[in-house]
Amino acid sequence: MPLEGLRFLPKDELLTPAEFETVARAAVSVGFRKFRLTGGEPTLRLDLIEIVERLARVPGVHGLALTTNALLLTELAPALKRAGLNRINVHLDSLDAGTVERQMRWGSFEKIWRGIVAAEEAGLTPIKLNSVVTAGFNESDVVELARLTLERDWHVRFIELMPLGGGECATLSVKRYVSNIETRRRIETALGPLFEFEGKRPVVHPDAFVAATATLVGDVVVEAGATVTGSRIVGPAVIGAGSTITGSYIGPFTAIDADCLVDGSEIEYSIVLSHASISGVRRIDASLIGHYAEVTPASRVPRAHRLVLGDHSKVQISS
Repeated sequence: MPLEGLRFLPKDELLTPAEFETVARAAVSVGFRKFRLTGGEPTLRLDLIEIVERLARVPGVHGLALTTNALLLTELAPALKRAGLNRINVHLDSLDAGTVERQMRWGSFEKIWRGIVAAEEAGLTPIKLNSVVTAGFNESDVVELARLTLERDWHVRFIELMPLGGGECATLSVKRYVSNIETRRRIETALGPLFEFEGKRPVVHPDAFVAATATLVGDVVVEAGATVTGSRIVGPAVIGAGSTITGSYIGPFTAIDADCLVDGSEIEYSIVLSHASISGVRRIDASLIGHYAEVTPASRVPRAHRLVLGDHSKVQISS
């Protein structure tokens, strides 16, 4: 967020607590049951407690969460719990005070930490921490963040940079991109193997073979050595190194690791990781190609391919 030049809506144009309640009641009437207050920074609203109270008392609301930087939670956490808030998410990219203050540009790690602890003591659990992993800033900090889950009953989620939009923002996302595969490797090297909880997400295990016409949807993991053919992988998904994908559709939000064999497939809205070498692609569209990656289509790829290329990447494009 820029430090200068920000323009905020006048107070009389913001939703009132009563209007928040009206929106929630309408949402519940069409099937919504879980709600999240986010921002900006929602704890800056002087009427936040009233907003939470109104939402929590709407019949049919079964979950109410808040995303916050935690700077004001030391004072607000008990009142938010009494008002009906269930849990919080906190954006925290590092446990190193200097890194946090350099990236946030205001606030302090100590104050954030006190706010998180106050939320836990107030019963706003489970505590969930979100960390955006950025090359050159905090990629080495993921181990200590992950270690928190061994010491406390907290959840830590590592988020990849996404090349949204175009121009400088997308280019920066490519240059600073760290894949979740790399993050996992770093954590496992320090803390030991990570395991999936059974039933939480589709996992294609090593040496498995997924037959034609199968569809893998949502939070898919294709582990190293697996084979998928004639199928659809609908992300978010991770395709591990050494996997073989043939005659399939891949995307959106799929990370394709280096050393994968992708042949005769379509790739859309996905990430080809650095140093990957992929051939035989029928179509590639709206995707991010990592540094030193090579993509060689077997057939024509339209000029309007909307690709974001990393340094030294190569994509063969037909005219």
